Amino acid sequence: MSNLHSWEIRVSHEGLHTYRVVRGATKEEAELRARLQIEAWNARWARLVAAEAARQLRINKRNWSDHQADIDRRARDEALQLTKEAEAELALARNLLSSALGKNHELDWKSLKDTNSFAEPEPSPPQPKSLQAEPKRTEDRFKTQPVIANFGLLDWIIPGLRKKRQSEADSINRYQRDEADRRFQQAHTEWEKQCRAIREANEAALAIHEKAKAAWVLAKKVFHEKQNHLNLEVEDLQKQYGNRSEEALKRYCAEVLARSEYPEAFTKDCAIAFDSEDGVLVVDFELPPQHNLPNVKSVKYSTARKEFQNTFISEAESKRLYDEVLYQICLRTLYELFQADQVDMIKSIVFNGWVDAVDKATGANTHPCVMTVQVAKSEFLALNLSQIDLKVCFRSLKGISGSKLIDFTPVRPVLSLNRDDPRFVGSYNVAEALNDQTNLAAMDWLDFENLIRELFEKEFSKDGGEVKITQASRDGGVDAIAFDPDPIRGGKIVIQAKRYTNTVGVAAVRDLFGTVHNEGATKGILVTTSDYGPDAYEFIKGKPLTLLSGSELLYLLGKHGYRAKIDIKEAKKLLGES
Repeated sequence: MSNLHSWEIRVSHEGLHTYRVVRGATKEEAELRARLQIEAWNARWARLVAAEAARQLRINKRNWSDHQADIDRRARDEALQLTKEAEAELALARNLLSSALGKNHELDWKSLKDTNSFAEPEPSPPQPKSLQAEPKRTEDRFKTQPVIANFGLLDWIIPGLRKKRQSEADSINRYQRDEADRRFQQAHTEWEKQCRAIREANEAALAIHEKAKAAWVLAKKVFHEKQNHLNLEVEDLQKQYGNRSEEALKRYCAEVLARSEYPEAFTKDCAIAFDSEDGVLVVDFELPPQHNLPNVKSVKYSTARKEFQNTFISEAESKRLYDEVLYQICLRTLYELFQADQVDMIKSIVFNGWVDAVDKATGANTHPCVMTVQVAKSEFLALNLSQIDLKVCFRSLKGISGSKLIDFTPVRPVLSLNRDDPRFVGSYNVAEALNDQTNLAAMDWLDFENLIRELFEKEFSKDGGEVKITQASRDGGVDAIAFDPDPIRGGKIVIQAKRYTNTVGVAAVRDLFGTVHNEGATKGILVTTSDYGPDAYEFIKGKPLTLLSGSELLYLLGKHGYRAKIDIKEAKKLLGES
């Protein structure tokens, strides 16, 4: 099984504070599985939000001014509800297999399609502000009350006096008209200013709306294009699966397992390979660690301490439950895949169960295969799974595991790694030509890769292993692949050789780690003629990576009776790097 996961997508959920790397054999498979994971997280988050809202509602409805007895009664009711939930979680774990029996696990192709509508509403057009009415000179506010000269007897007798009074009245009237004209011009100027401001505001709002609408139209178009592309991919996958395509079968099986309902805390990561010639499906399944299993038996409320107290199942029962869960996952996976095989391509299935664990002897993190089994379809479907003893059934199928799965005893998978790789090319020996004057740092890069292959072949051959060199890449990827048959530390090992005259940075180490994942390998080894920076050593902590520097390379050569030297200064001169 090489290169089971070629694509990786990192997805996260802010509310749940969780993330995971979703892998797939193809980009489309990885994107599909990423979408399903996000949908599952969203559903889980919605349930948590609803539960918290309900809990807060219960709390808020309480009248804390009531008597303490009433408060205690409510708390005891809450404890009973929590106990029911804990019992339900334990029952779900104990009935993983039985809950899957009798159901149709064939993939519903329609469920793979995206039928959602574009959720974002179309931006509403702005409501333009109205212009105020233009001021008119004839409006009452701009009218004046004419002043009429009042003449007395004396004014009529003395003409000059009458003329003076008329002049005064005319002057007042002219002033009033001028003041009215001034007020009108001021009001009209202010109106024009307001009109300009309103027009500019309306134009700006309209421009913003047009921009928002254009963005909305584009987003809607992109949404439907992606949706159509996904749905066409699903239709194509359905067609290919109906035509018995090997790649389609692997994606189909991955989808069947991805949609299998497990407790939320359980991982369901798996890698799938298929041998079409023999009809053998290989499933590498990530089993849940023990701490992901439920262990609360009941919840009680202490009236003395005013707190909830959990009662847990015993340690012995917890270990027994863990074994039961792992056996159920194995048998349930076999059942779901066989039952869902619409085109009858699968003749037998190999199930390899892997788990993250801690080596009790060293305290180091490990990732062993703890259970493995291969079973024919006809043999498995003949079983009455509703009445079996889990462990006895597993053993009768020639399953291999430790006496107790909780001990994480490593076992060798039934099906060995696929060693047929078109990249493998012929190799030649270099070590015999080495001497004290051979500067490894200046060696031809292809000779150096063959030397590393030859050296590691000597390391692994004593245990029956082998090392194959890949096509000449000149630092472009995998230089060699080792197959170690050791049932505990063995597996596929990626080896990269870097004939460097400068310090190897962390980027090269990250590339190796990515290659290990892409190749489905168990370990990666990087060998160089120089040394590594501190960030490179920091990066490999807790990862299945080994860094061999120039001095360690010389030690390995000496271990097998060869002598050489590493002179960086001389190499730079010879290679024209100085």
